[in-house]
Amino acid sequence: MNDKQANTNFQLFNIGGIEIAKVVDTVERFSPKALYMDKDRDSFDEHLDWLQPHFLDEAKRMLLSIHSFVLKTRHHNILVDTCIGNHKVGNGFPQWNNREGNYLAELAAANCRPEDIDYVFCTHMHVDHTGWNTQLKDGRWVPTFPNAKYLFNEREWAGLKESSYEYDQAVLKQNIVPIIEANQVQWVDDAWTIDDQVSLLPTPGHTPGHCSVALNDGSSRAVITGDMMIHPVQIAEPQWRQSGDYDKEMAVATRSAFIDNHCDQDILILGTHFNTPTGVYIEEQQGRRRIRLES
Repeated sequence: MNDKQANTNFQLFNIGGIEIAKVVDTVERFSPKALYMDKDRDSFDEHLDWLQPHFLDEAKRMLLSIHSFVLKTRHHNILVDTCIGNHKVGNGFPQWNNREGNYLAELAAANCRPEDIDYVFCTHMHVDHTGWNTQLKDGRWVPTFPNAKYLFNEREWAGLKESSYEYDQAVLKQNIVPIIEANQVQWVDDAWTIDDQVSLLPTPGHTPGHCSVALNDGSSRAVITGDMMIHPVQIAEPQWRQSGDYDKEMAVATRSAFIDNHCDQDILILGTHFNTPTGVYIEEQQGRRRIRLES
């Protein structure tokens, strides 16, 4: 069911008749202290046998990929999450300010031009999921995908507007408002169906309107996680709380229910920050939740 290429910046998955290309903006190493509350590198020790080498490096730092998924269904070309972007400032991560990344070249390598995209959907409105919504041209932020409708979740938009967090305001100004001003927005709710193969799956907690994306082509199914879970360790440890979650208890409940509902179900889980190989299945192994890699 999966035809993956060796280049870690580009992977192909097939869910029935849906072709999915993973397009990477960057892969970075993070200490668990940057993501999880009350966790350090030793917290991974009982999981090293299945987290290394793909998801943890030799120093037990998390390998986190920031990538998009391009979905080619029978009806549409859909881009899910738009990563960090170039030339952005004020986002809270110094290494992401004034970037000159190669994302558009990676998109072209996936045989996709910006003008080919019909819909853009961001699982939520954080900086590393909305950055390529726009690009800088002649001193102005303009939509990167000129023919696309950007599906903006109304609940997510309301939460971002009300935020006093300075980094959220940078996202608002650079990544969101220019799309609204260009009249390229289609406002949606948590139950939105893009077409008969792709629909939104409400997974609140990380942000007020966070949605994962469900793919269904008859006998083949997959889910794009967004930040409902950020690292595969949370399949075994869903109670690990993410410091960036808007409602930490809700996020744990959402994640725990998701893992229960998708365990041993032959549903491909496409982690939005899972490093290559990215696509995993959740299964129970000797009473513990683990992953099975896509073969």
